[in-house]
Amino acid sequence: MLEDLSATVLDISENSTMAGADTVEITIDEDEKKDMLTLSVKDNGRGMTPEFVAKVTDPFTTTRKTRRVGMGLPFLRQSAELCGGGLSIESEVGVGTTVTATFQYSSVDRPPMGDMPSTVMTLVMGSPLVHWKYRHIVNGREYLMDTDEIVEALDGDKELLATADVGLWLRDSIREELAALRAE
Repeated sequence: MLEDLSATVLDISENSTMAGADTVEITIDEDEKKDMLTLSVKDNGRGMTPEFVAKVTDPFTTTRKTRRVGMGLPFLRQSAELCGGGLSIESEVGVGTTVTATFQYSSVDRPPMGDMPSTVMTLVMGSPLVHWKYRHIVNGREYLMDTDEIVEALDGDKELLATADVGLWLRDSIREELAALRAE
């Protein structure tokens, strides 16, 4: 089963960058009134053929050469379905891929969110040339982190996103913003 949702976001987002994406959008929407949690990762990478999309949730389907099985999407689908939700994958070759998972928010089986601020920091520092957007919505209140805005404040130097000072600032800033969303 899934350890937590942030580890899944990390895995899917790293797949996006390996597929040549230069823009990745991560959206988490926590809606307690609708009793729904939605997680989405959208990229503009290579995309997948309809045939590959149809079998991508099979654990024995992977594009990686270092292992023969891919467990991220099969576990995500199983976990989402166990929690009264589901998994959808939309992809077009040459356009990109969107992976969306939904969960019943109150389900006792729903994996914990995990450490999204550290996950986003890891992704940004590991791929500073990628345009990252991280949107987190809690009961209609929204936080948006866009690396283009950060790069603008860094005088256009994307490489600075890979430095420890900027990475730690980013992680701490996201933590503060998410705490504020939950406190309102």
